[in-house]
Amino acid sequence: MAELFVGIDWGSRTHTVCVVDARGEKVLETEVAHRGDAVLAFVDELTKLAKGDLSRVVAAMESPHGVMVEVLLERRVVTYSINPKQLDRFRDRHSNGGAKDDDLDAFVLADSLRTDLKLYRVITLPEPQMMQLSAFCRSYESLTEQVLALANQIRELLVRYYPQMRELGDWHDESWLWDLFEAAPTPSLTAAPTREKPLGLSAQKVGAILKKHNIRRHDPKLVLSGLRSTPLPVAPGVAEAASTQIASLLPVLRAAHQQRSQCSKNMKLLLSAFQKEADSPEKTHHDAALLLSLPGIGAHNGAVMLTEAALALQQRDYQALRRLAGAAPVSKRTGGKTSRPGRQSTAKPNLPRVEQRQACNRRLREATYHWGRVAAQCDPRTRQHYADLRARGHSHGRAIRGVVDRLFKVLLAVLNSGLPYDQERRTAQKIHPLAA
Repeated sequence: MAELFVGIDWGSRTHTVCVVDARGEKVLETEVAHRGDAVLAFVDELTKLAKGDLSRVVAAMESPHGVMVEVLLERRVVTYSINPKQLDRFRDRHSNGGAKDDDLDAFVLADSLRTDLKLYRVITLPEPQMMQLSAFCRSYESLTEQVLALANQIRELLVRYYPQMRELGDWHDESWLWDLFEAAPTPSLTAAPTREKPLGLSAQKVGAILKKHNIRRHDPKLVLSGLRSTPLPVAPGVAEAASTQIASLLPVLRAAHQQRSQCSKNMKLLLSAFQKEADSPEKTHHDAALLLSLPGIGAHNGAVMLTEAALALQQRDYQALRRLAGAAPVSKRTGGKTSRPGRQSTAKPNLPRVEQRQACNRRLREATYHWGRVAAQCDPRTRQHYADLRARGHSHGRAIRGVVDRLFKVLLAVLNSGLPYDQERRTAQKIHPLAA
């Protein structure tokens, strides 16, 4: 049974620590520098307080990861995390005026851990391969945001003076457009090359660019004809200034796009290794192979599911899974108030108001949304389920959440059976898609 309760307020330079005993009395207050020697010295001091038995110690912090979590778990100290909103409520017990500082937060963590342990979530370190997969996922998403931001900047500059170049395709993903722009950065350079203007653009040059990138849907002559359409009448110097800006953005866009492609490749290779190890006794790897067999999941969405919902998948916890992904709605009942503010209520006074869940894992919500969206396109049973929900008057987003909720049941059935998803078997079932 725990006798010492440790609260840690994490910081980038120093970590504020408070230790209380079973009566709630402070036995240690200190600051731990974010250095290896300081962290190890703190653990040694904590071991002395516990008289050499760290099984008597439990610890808590808001963040479920970081060096303090890792070093405590390595020493077999049971460590917990908590949602910042819940910590904010616990803080009101000790400060009605809304005061907040690192010392208070560390004490609140330690004291609430002593009195409300059941509200905390235990932290477990994932396998090294899963940590690597999570890093690939986050890097891929970060690089995707950079690619989109850079491409949007270029598109806005093209709108200013060169819309015919902008309309040829998606600038965030079609690298042949970048080569084409470098060949003709302004409308004046799309004319046929002559002795006086050797830098012009010819159909042969456009064809070479298309061939280099294996683009067959465009005809070089039609592309060139579109580029040579009447340009916008802009002020002198506008085209040159905008093309200079685009030329400075293109190398950054190329680098970000290349890194994203490499990150996606590494992620898929790691997932392929998991699928090859489907018969391994490692449950996580076996779950990865089964999860990726479901329709519409894809490599990136599957990787996010495996890393962000690891505990719920291991425990086969349907309710935890749907809450984490935001698929579970939230019901509210306050007296006779059953409708949103500013709207006329048509519901019965004794019925609760049902709303979309906002407290969830945002990355998991986005991944499961795309999973449900793609599954509704490629899986007949899911497509019918989505159509039925739309026919009942639900919005697109609400219908996708309903699809995801059903897919979670299918996923857990697949995990419990240990067999890959069988589309024919599910399609053959005569149960109505909206039935429980």
